[in-house]
Amino acid sequence: MPIDAAKATSAEPRTTELAWDHKDVQLYHLGIGAGAATPEKPHPATDPDELRYTLESALRVLPAFATVAGGGMAVAGGLAAPGIDVDLAAVLHGGQTVTVHRALPVSGRATQTSSVPAVYDKGKAAVIVLRSEVADDDGPLWTCDTQIFVRGEGGFGGERGPSARLELPDRAPDLHTERHIRPDQALLYRLSGDWNPLHADPEFAKLAGFDRPILHGLCTYGVTLKAVVDTLLGGDVTRVRSYTTRFAGVVFPGETLRIRMWQEPGRVQVSVTAADRDEAPVLADTVVEHS
Repeated sequence: MPIDAAKATSAEPRTTELAWDHKDVQLYHLGIGAGAATPEKPHPATDPDELRYTLESALRVLPAFATVAGGGMAVAGGLAAPGIDVDLAAVLHGGQTVTVHRALPVSGRATQTSSVPAVYDKGKAAVIVLRSEVADDDGPLWTCDTQIFVRGEGGFGGERGPSARLELPDRAPDLHTERHIRPDQALLYRLSGDWNPLHADPEFAKLAGFDRPILHGLCTYGVTLKAVVDTLLGGDVTRVRSYTTRFAGVVFPGETLRIRMWQEPGRVQVSVTAADRDEAPVLADTVVEHS
């Protein structure tokens, strides 16, 4: 089998040196829609709240930047782990959690330690769980937990793994908003390090079962966190403590995301759907924990 679960989970953790600066942060923010018009900000390019994402002298780092810091991804490192050899056309991002240990610096150097805590057997697919822990000279910065869904790689007799789902509150959302995904959004976002041709090449997308390229799940992830921070957390990125989601469906560039939010003590529960496709689910089991 292309996936050797025992070999992957018993392998020694791998270390990678990461480096980034303000240009990487700004490019990432632009890739998730910073500076673009929203229902709350019809003239955003010079809006002081948006300049916190786009102007180097005012820059703050959205914690979701952790998923691309250093010009690569925890995903890419995990798929190169011993015991794992999979076809990118069969790979989908299943879920993502970022836990922030302190505010992310605008520029920095850090060491990423990557491991594969688990590989689950879902029958017709496998789920690879990746963990990346990042620290600099001052201590831990963030931890990324990533779930990668690989079609056609199940059936090896492993544990099925957790399958609990988070129910939405039985009340109207406290806030809802929309975010339009530009037709070229995936082309811009991929410059932050996710070069999977699934998001740019129509022929490759067809091999993966899609009639056209799809948006990166992590782009939707960043768009959604920015919407929560901007609307319910006063634009203060340092209030985010952790952010977790399950990728429940695809987004096509040019569509509009409908983001619903429920406030609870110390956290915001979120639902994201595709407004153009009868509210097709996009992000589920989504929670932002905050101070």
